[in-house]
Amino acid sequence: MAAFCCNISPIIVFFLFFISSVFPVRSSVNFNDTHQKFRPVDESKKLKFIKAHLTKINKPPVKTIQSPDGDIIDCVLSHQQPAFDHPQLIGQKPLDPPDRPNGQLPRTRMFEENSQIWSMSNEFCPQGTVPIRRTSEKDFLRASNVKRFGKKLRNPIRRDSSTNGHEHAVGYVSGDEYYGAKASINVWAPRVSNQFEFSLSQMWVIAGSFGDDLNTIEAGWQVSPELYGDNYPRFFTYWTSDAYQATGCYNLLCSGFVQTNNRIAIGAAISPTSSYNGGQFDISLLIWKDPKHGNWWLEFGNGILVGYWPSFLFTHLRDHASMVQFGGEIVNSQSSGGHTQTQMGSGHFAGEGFGKASYFRNLQVVDWDNSLVPLSNLRVLADHPNCYDIQGGVNKVWGNYFYYGGPGKNSRCP
Repeated sequence: MAAFCCNISPIIVFFLFFISSVFPVRSSVNFNDTHQKFRPVDESKKLKFIKAHLTKINKPPVKTIQSPDGDIIDCVLSHQQPAFDHPQLIGQKPLDPPDRPNGQLPRTRMFEENSQIWSMSNEFCPQGTVPIRRTSEKDFLRASNVKRFGKKLRNPIRRDSSTNGHEHAVGYVSGDEYYGAKASINVWAPRVSNQFEFSLSQMWVIAGSFGDDLNTIEAGWQVSPELYGDNYPRFFTYWTSDAYQATGCYNLLCSGFVQTNNRIAIGAAISPTSSYNGGQFDISLLIWKDPKHGNWWLEFGNGILVGYWPSFLFTHLRDHASMVQFGGEIVNSQSSGGHTQTQMGSGHFAGEGFGKASYFRNLQVVDWDNSLVPLSNLRVLADHPNCYDIQGGVNKVWGNYFYYGGPGKNSRCP
């Protein structure tokens, strides 16, 4: 196994600091409150806003499925999903699938396929519909900022690396033109210490400068009690074309991502999950740019097309990405006065290896010729290595890979 060196470019360090500045930590929040306290007039306005927004994003279903984990999955006609509220999509229907990238690696048999809890009864949405996790009033009321529900928060004040609250362990490539990325991501259910922290593992496809015109496409799994009201790892997507200011959202909580699949629900819980010294499960994700129409498509698992981000949503990503990043991120609110005990990945350090530490494997990027190719210059970075770390390598079975994660608060991370 070859370990990659850590000559970190100023670009990635600046990106991580930028991400930390736009996703502020709300350490002053009273975590015993489920939502903010409002005067009666403000409370009335707030509830009206919530009801209006729920009406907008919860489309009338042709079928409803009750999930064992408490989710309600609505089967919505494909052309009535939230994406088609966008002015450039009104009256249209989802596009047909594009050509997939060349150079797919053979799948290994040692890993079982993941599914989602809602579909374990083998009940699915009919053809011509898409499954959408219903948003409730309770979801809004958990949010620290109701008007930005479903969006990542932005704070114009940049913080330094010791106080930003967002901590990362990532592998990344930059310095070339990228037209997509693929990875298999080990799925765990990390402990998250309080409602306003999260733990996620994802891919970022990035273009633009690290100012107000940053474009990103993101997909992976996350544990976010604030967004979902529980501690299940959930399949999620995100996008922005203006550095998380006004555009973009999680999942299907705004008009943007166009879903085409009737068997995968974005935002739904993933099952099974990995266990320490036990079974290991991962999800394979592929994001690539359709050479013909320019849209960015998302594939989940073994060839399951989920849908696409229309190219017109973006500025720089209308052409190509300039960076691809893979890895974990947590929020450290320091609500107890010390470092959070929120776990990243499995909650164990990279050095523990397979079955104990979380991993990304078979990392690839899509080149200009719509071909999947191995990474030639993977770099790794952990910005708080005493709390969460990362170790990269390469072999014939896993290609480019890394182990990453950690427990958070420990004797070396007080």
